[in-house]
Amino acid sequence: MIHPTLLWDDQDVILVDTGLPGQVEVLRAAFQEAAIPWEKLTKIIITHQDMDHIGGLPEIVQEFGDRVQVLAHEVAVPYLAGEVPLVKSKALATPVKVDVVLQDGDVLPFAGGLQVVFTPGHTPDHISLYHIPSKTLISGDALTADNGVLHSFNPAFTPDKETAIQSITKFQALELESAIVYHGGVCTENLQDRLQVIVTASPTVTE
Repeated sequence: MIHPTLLWDDQDVILVDTGLPGQVEVLRAAFQEAAIPWEKLTKIIITHQDMDHIGGLPEIVQEFGDRVQVLAHEVAVPYLAGEVPLVKSKALATPVKVDVVLQDGDVLPFAGGLQVVFTPGHTPDHISLYHIPSKTLISGDALTADNGVLHSFNPAFTPDKETAIQSITKFQALELESAIVYHGGVCTENLQDRLQVIVTASPTVTE
């Protein structure tokens, strides 16, 4: 089970991450369930290069052409362009052009304001997003969750664990009312308490 995120306002419909290859029809059905027309999609934000996040990207870009823009962190650009092998699979991605290059701290003017939080560790290019009006963290794979409880990243799929923990500490500076975790869903309870537990429990963090 994965949890891409959909945001929209009067001008844009923004999809965060695109699932595995072959899941575009599942995404299309989810748009329909949310009463958002699929053809209204204007932006795709990629949190990072893992295949369960970029798998549907080439198919969507091929379908929409220049009607959709791809946004990703600057570190992600050569990976998504198929110029550098993906960190984990060592394969080359089907090339996709990044239209808008993101950097840490950027505030995107979508759905009232969406802040980019650079959170490497799980992958070198990983970003999370903070939806300012709703105080919602879109964590990508920087965190996991189970039954509404926040947990740390999956260590089996996180090559740079020390950097990943340092990235989690960035979330402690945010006022959070909810978190959308790609592998785990929506969490709303004790978010900062859980972040403190995660950071404190990690043996890789040094004072």
